[in-house]
Amino acid sequence: MSQERKSVPEPPVASSRRKFVKSVAAGTLAAGVPSVLSGQGRTERRTMARGPFARTRVPPSDRIGLAVIGAGGMGMADVNTALRIPGVELVAACDVFDGRLDAARERHGDIFTTRDYREVLARDDIDAVIVGTPDHWHQPISVDALNAGKSVYCEKPMVHDIAEGRDLIRAQEESGRVFQVGSQGMSSLGNEKARELYEEGAIGQLNYAEGFWARNDPIGAWQYPIPADASEQTVDWKRFLGPAPDRPYDPLRIFRWRNYRDYGTGVAGDLFVHLFSSLHFVVSSRGPTRIQAAGGLRYWKDGREVPDVLLGVFDYPETDTHPGFNLSLRVNFVDGTSGSTFLRLVGSEGAMDVTWTDVVLRKNVAVDPMDAFSQEKMAEAAAAEDGLPPRVRMLPPAEVRYEVERGYRGAHVDHFFNFFQAIRGGPPVLEDAAFGLRAAAPALACNTSYFEDRIVRWDPDEMRLV
Repeated sequence: MSQERKSVPEPPVASSRRKFVKSVAAGTLAAGVPSVLSGQGRTERRTMARGPFARTRVPPSDRIGLAVIGAGGMGMADVNTALRIPGVELVAACDVFDGRLDAARERHGDIFTTRDYREVLARDDIDAVIVGTPDHWHQPISVDALNAGKSVYCEKPMVHDIAEGRDLIRAQEESGRVFQVGSQGMSSLGNEKARELYEEGAIGQLNYAEGFWARNDPIGAWQYPIPADASEQTVDWKRFLGPAPDRPYDPLRIFRWRNYRDYGTGVAGDLFVHLFSSLHFVVSSRGPTRIQAAGGLRYWKDGREVPDVLLGVFDYPETDTHPGFNLSLRVNFVDGTSGSTFLRLVGSEGAMDVTWTDVVLRKNVAVDPMDAFSQEKMAEAAAAEDGLPPRVRMLPPAEVRYEVERGYRGAHVDHFFNFFQAIRGGPPVLEDAAFGLRAAAPALACNTSYFEDRIVRWDPDEMRLV
């Protein structure tokens, strides 16, 4: 990462928690927290900016050959974003549906295409791969790619089952290659500002967090269209199934795979994992210890096997970087209000609403109980009200809204920029396999809690179920 581009703060050292608590107790905030917060009911707008790319021209010796494995909607969206980074060239595409391979050649020219991802990994002109397959293929292909000497950008969640995480972490460590999970918000201006504000003590002592992801349309609820040319001749059904149970060809299962437990991880694995990734980055957390979920299939009763409304409740223990706190997460695919996405952190002195493109910081405004003049005036007001009990005065919070600069390239570009910079010898990625498992495991544990109707306990340090 260049010096022109704002660097992401290193994780706090072990003493940061003690320093943080001390600063909160003293009622002090770092200079980065605006003075406007002492006002009443005011809103100040501030801009978050990202510096230019480090290089616009890359020498041929530093070019990165890229392949995509899983050339569907997410995989090709990732390709389009990756190619915005200077010096990246698409070399190959792999998919089990011929129609997607045809579309990749039409868009990107004379690239190598195949149904068999192993043919991609065998090529010497490929340095990195995007794994954009259904979830049940994420870990096997990522492990094979790392073992083949390729760097990997793997869509979230990085595993289909928690038990797969250890082998993937080991493959990353032994290969020495770059592995990054595709929760793009990790690299966003919004998350970076939220982390900065949190570490400065802007909300006081964290005690609660919540996240919400809502959708209200068929595509958002995974009712994807079935290609007209899809058939047993144009789809490699057996290769799609892979490690999943054998069954007859079913176009719904391949083109709407997120709805089925053999291939997808439900709303928790698809969306909770984003919220876990952002939260863990902002407060430097390793994760919760207690997980419980509830929900149901309320509207999209189209044969899917996973709920369209899911709620999770999580207990986070005290660590060196944060106090003990509670988290609640919600996903609603039946939202009739137009949908929304946010992560909210609530503390003893204020709260932050965090998205990838803005942060809204609200601070409590109250009368100092040691202010004798204010106390006297309140007493006078109470005495003038015919002996009625004193009226409590609620002041509106002071608010600062941080918004991204005009023309911001977005979290997806930032995330790929970090990935390719790490490949070129720059700073290591933050969302590596260990971070990815600590975000994926509590999300997947929600499915266990929901389907087995029980509380799940997780050890985020040892990364194992208890």
